[in-house]
Amino acid sequence: MIRQTNTASPGLDPAAVAALLQQAHAHWAAGQADQAEMACQQVLAVWPGQADALHLLGLMAHAYGNLDLAIAHLRQACQAPRSPAVYHSNLAEMCRQRGLLAEAEDSARRAVAMDARQAGAWNNLGIILQEAGKLDESRACLQRVLALQPDNPQAHNNLGNTFQRLGQLADAERHWSRAIALKPDYAEAYSNLAKLLTERAEYARARDLARKAIELNPRLADAYINLAGVESSIQAYPEALRWLRALLDLAPDHAGGLIALARTLKQLDDLDAAIEAARRAIALVPQNAEAHNALGLVLQAQGQDAAASAAFERAATLPGTIREEALLNRAGLDLEFGRVDAAESRYTYALTAFPGSAPACFNLATLRRRQPDDPVLDRMRAMLDAGQEVSQTNRILLHFGLGKALLDAGDSVEAFRHLDEGNRLKRASLSYNADGVSRWMQEIAGAFPAAALAATQGDGDGGVQPVFVLGMPRSGTTLIEQILASHPSVHGAGELGLMQRILGRCGPFPTAVANLPPAQCAALGEAYLAQVRPLAAAGQAFVVDKMPANFLYIGLIRQILPHARIVHCRRDAVDTCLSCYSHLFAGEQSFTYHQTELGRFYSDYQALMAHWRPGLPPSHVLEVDYEAVVADLEGEARRLVAFLGLPWDDACLAFHETVRPVRTASVTQVRQPIYRTSTGRWRRHAAQLQPLLAALPIGVIP
Repeated sequence: MIRQTNTASPGLDPAAVAALLQQAHAHWAAGQADQAEMACQQVLAVWPGQADALHLLGLMAHAYGNLDLAIAHLRQACQAPRSPAVYHSNLAEMCRQRGLLAEAEDSARRAVAMDARQAGAWNNLGIILQEAGKLDESRACLQRVLALQPDNPQAHNNLGNTFQRLGQLADAERHWSRAIALKPDYAEAYSNLAKLLTERAEYARARDLARKAIELNPRLADAYINLAGVESSIQAYPEALRWLRALLDLAPDHAGGLIALARTLKQLDDLDAAIEAARRAIALVPQNAEAHNALGLVLQAQGQDAAASAAFERAATLPGTIREEALLNRAGLDLEFGRVDAAESRYTYALTAFPGSAPACFNLATLRRRQPDDPVLDRMRAMLDAGQEVSQTNRILLHFGLGKALLDAGDSVEAFRHLDEGNRLKRASLSYNADGVSRWMQEIAGAFPAAALAATQGDGDGGVQPVFVLGMPRSGTTLIEQILASHPSVHGAGELGLMQRILGRCGPFPTAVANLPPAQCAALGEAYLAQVRPLAAAGQAFVVDKMPANFLYIGLIRQILPHARIVHCRRDAVDTCLSCYSHLFAGEQSFTYHQTELGRFYSDYQALMAHWRPGLPPSHVLEVDYEAVVADLEGEARRLVAFLGLPWDDACLAFHETVRPVRTASVTQVRQPIYRTSTGRWRRHAAQLQPLLAALPIGVIP
């Protein structure tokens, strides 16, 4: 039915206007958009501001993807004195889609005030409040929809979304399942269930449901994003990227897809493309907190820390549910630069604002030593007692945080109860084949004979030279880099991942790069140096790449960068493995989450290093023991500096005072002077480490 919402001007024929509006709606229903628009414009020519014509034009513009024009028409339509509630409700939904949450909320509240029986208006208000992070109000609105329409599948789906964000996962699953029962082809509900199952680490089922959602509705953007989320959760980032590219082929300006793309590209270290995607998202939705947060993450990875801080702070002030993550990311920036007190204050503020924040608890528990009865640890225990209401990701965080804190406090039994469970849950989310890794390392050794390494020579071209600090994770690589980076002639670049990316373009390693001709070796080396040279400041002759896993590529490094220096970090085998087992790594360290697999990996690593050692010239390769550095800091630091051919600088002894970002699990340790409490600490926990001890090679356990 066509409503006349304006008072007609004198001389106008209301019946003619009504007839034109009737024609416009009929044309639009028949798919004749041009004729429908023409009829609306005829109405507006004789009756400017006529609300019904403007409303229909707005719906048409929205259908054709012109959201800004649609909002402009709806705003004007809603200015009419007797514009119906549904017009305000539709304006609210369009503003929500544009990221204008404050205006969306105002329009939706106006709609329900005008007509409290409008289930659609309550539904729109519930969704808007959900996105604004006003979750209790959102739940009340959506429950009101179900009171009016108990079998409304959309309302069940939306209420499930709100319950998920409230952390009430069982209720979320119940409403999504009900939505599917009411509407078996409901793609959105399948997609949402996929996201829930991802949080529970049920990745196979999550993948199946997300794909089903795409089959049911190939244009459902959230299904692509959720499917990419499944793949990202198991660190299958190239597969995640494939699904996001597919979404953006369908909808190039989908802000959510661009945000997910930025985060995925960051994980793949394609930072230039990531920042472009994040900025495109912000241009499309300037008030979207998730877009600003994603931009902050990429800027942080690029080393633009002031800009990253501004982006996180902007995200934390905008409406939405990303505020918790933005606050945590801003605290993480302080921690990277050694501002521990400031970081602790920000984590505490985040926990005050979000009392159920597992990441805030985790960081507070691991930032400083805490007693077993510390209130933060008690809160973490209480959160774990909530059972299924805590996502799998958060359960892993809580178990690792409690395990690490209790290990430091000396409670081995309770610590390993949490560490074993956290590692079990994390391991279940990963695809790792210990036998395959062993065979792969043997293939690497076979592809690069020790004799070939011994024949490789090179002194460099006099420009910036790379230094590879490598070894097992948690073996002291961050400490060695920090000592070297304290020298004015050395830049510490952190864990670059450049070698892996360059080799990834060549094909399977090691077969694709074994026996390369000299010209190709030189080209690969130059590709690496082209990325490293810009990192060095004026006067800096060396750039440290401290990616531990580069020990796998020593054979190739000697061929493509024969002038490079290599520092191999060693540490007591059991201390190293215990430190790995008690840390939840941000990157891909899939071998660390099972004691037996960890021991096997250490054995494979040791065998590969034994293969490399005879062919490594002392002039270009130095082995440093963590225990020796702890016992004689100055002696070992002088040995490191002399290895690079640099004059001594006392700043290398005050490494903990050097201001630079550190983005590894050792971020707090390298801000402190040398301490010896980590040496031989595994012996206090030997009873809990029996699977590891059995898997380690004979001779590494003193």
